[in-house]
Amino acid sequence: MRLLIVEDDPVLSDGLCVGLGMAGFTTDPVTTLADASEALQTGDFGGVVLDIMLPDGSGLDLLTELRSRGDRIPVLLLTARDRVRDRVLGLDAGADDYLGKPFDLDELSARLRAMLRRHEGRAAGLIAWNGLSLDPAAQTGRLQDRLLNFSRREFAILHALIEHPGHILSKSQLEERLYGWQEEVESNTVEVHIHNLRAKLGRDFIRTVRGLGYRLAGEDGT
Repeated sequence: MRLLIVEDDPVLSDGLCVGLGMAGFTTDPVTTLADASEALQTGDFGGVVLDIMLPDGSGLDLLTELRSRGDRIPVLLLTARDRVRDRVLGLDAGADDYLGKPFDLDELSARLRAMLRRHEGRAAGLIAWNGLSLDPAAQTGRLQDRLLNFSRREFAILHALIEHPGHILSKSQLEERLYGWQEEVESNTVEVHIHNLRAKLGRDFIRTVRGLGYRLAGEDGT
């Protein structure tokens, strides 16, 4: 899942990007409301981690703007303002979750997974399709009682495909799930990871749609 990190403290922002990257998220950091607003208009993000106190205003203003135009993107407020009144204001403004600083990175990762799960309309932590069960917390899968281990990027591709099993995702759409702005996109990365996933899941589990991209095979094998 690709996240926009809106945090002006460079040390904390770097720590979030590294830590959440290890938890399987792709992250893009910005430091101001202006940059965050522009990023959300041009990037395909699955969620936002938003500080309230920013150099050019309050993160609550950005949150209010998003909700007023009907944008339902999941937003977690991550802020030093952690009084009950502050949490109430943030949640009533449209935040999906609220976590005060200092925080535990494992808890933040779990809250993000829960927030995104609710947004996708799932109650269970596991994601299932065609005999495969994915565990986003452990970045593993299970197919016919076989435990499967995936690299971070293999899991990101599989997660993207299984979120929309009937849809075709282009190479560029999958690359957006794999790489943040600060990372160089390697030309054949998607193809390599698809090859590795087929070796683990079976040759026909992921279909190539020539000229368009990739999709999961249907439950009937087509």
